[in-house]
Amino acid sequence: MKLEKVTKPSKGPRHRWYDDACGTAHALDLVGERWALLVMRELMFGPKRFSDLRAGLPGISANVLTQRLEGLEASGLVVRRKLPPPSGANVYELTDWGYESEPIFQVLGRWASRSPAHDPSLPFSAASLLLSLRTMLDPARAEGLDARIGLRLGAETFVAHLADGRIRIVTGPVDGAELTFTGTPSAIAGAIYGGQNLASLEEAGVLAIEGDRALAERFVTLFPLPRKVAAST
Repeated sequence: MKLEKVTKPSKGPRHRWYDDACGTAHALDLVGERWALLVMRELMFGPKRFSDLRAGLPGISANVLTQRLEGLEASGLVVRRKLPPPSGANVYELTDWGYESEPIFQVLGRWASRSPAHDPSLPFSAASLLLSLRTMLDPARAEGLDARIGLRLGAETFVAHLADGRIRIVTGPVDGAELTFTGTPSAIAGAIYGGQNLASLEEAGVLAIEGDRALAERFVTLFPLPRKVAAST
């Protein structure tokens, strides 16, 4: 049986397709251009304005961000819509299919974190931190925990619910959380992944902790990083 040729969505004059029937090759057709996956990462926790996306991706230019959003829209991974009054702002958000990509980020992130060349001191967005928590949680370490943890990350607030060895994170107010961290994503990542002392981070003024102190001390131990691969000689 002869398969019919599929018409490819336009992604701009610079985009080149692999012309390969492999699903992995087509995945790269869809999201393989520089910055495309990171734009999707920034949208993983809800819609954002163009300016919000640029803030989460400090290395991207306005022109490149526009091109990537157009490409992701053409591929059916992102939609643009206008918020209702009084805001009326234009925002971008993932489609249902776009949200299905989260396991890709989790597998890639866990795999790449084993690289000796991974530099955790580079810029780290709120979406990066939250995805890493959903990726690195050790169910055995979280056994028996049922708690709500608030995260104030700049102008954004999130609530993480730990229960049954899983973590669910949603955008929203932190009211009622047993524990709340306030700080930059990098500061909180330093406590969780860098082993930095909570009291020292508080004294430095980069982190504030409200609520259950014992829970805070336990929470930062729940996300062990995988072992690094041996550096080649």
